[in-house]
Amino acid sequence: MGLFVTFEGVEGSGKTTLINRLYDEMTQLGYPVLKTREPGGNKISEQIRGIILDVENKEMDYRTEALLYAASRRQHLVEVIRPALAAGKTVLCDRFLDSSLAYQGHARGLGIDKVYEINLYATEGILPDVTVYIDVDPMEGLNRINNAHRAVDRLDLETAAFHAKVRAGYLLIAEKFPERIRIVDGNKPLADIYSEIKKIVFARLAGR
Repeated sequence: MGLFVTFEGVEGSGKTTLINRLYDEMTQLGYPVLKTREPGGNKISEQIRGIILDVENKEMDYRTEALLYAASRRQHLVEVIRPALAAGKTVLCDRFLDSSLAYQGHARGLGIDKVYEINLYATEGILPDVTVYIDVDPMEGLNRINNAHRAVDRLDLETAAFHAKVRAGYLLIAEKFPERIRIVDGNKPLADIYSEIKKIVFARLAGR
């Protein structure tokens, strides 16, 4: 089986940039590696992503939101993640189950344990081998998004208080799963952040 690595963080934490860099380096070194994202990663899951993040869907119920994420995750797991792991690939996934725990479980107030239960059903208990949580101040993250001029989605429009709750949720989850989640300071220079992430991932590869 391959190594399942997930990356988590608030909006604008730099996950995607760092994943792309790690993917490129691992590919150059000859590692079999797959880069993917959530919500999305395949046709059906990308369609669900469109519904979840559409800025017009402001009336979406919180439980509906949580269930849509879980449904997208299930399809992504079945079609993309599980086959790649079975083929011995290292999977680098931009968000996974912990996003639902932080956003819907804690920030939306649905309960971390309840959302965890929903997602364990969706994933049949499959969890990442290691999760890298890039910790950055939520307002700094949103400023990065604004400066990058990327398209704004529905979650970007949430209040500062909501994004602060998301970060608090991530920190609670890291305490709950210390054997799996590694916290990386996202306020450091990008090169330092990447170096730390690279050490985490390659150490896990060496230990297999």
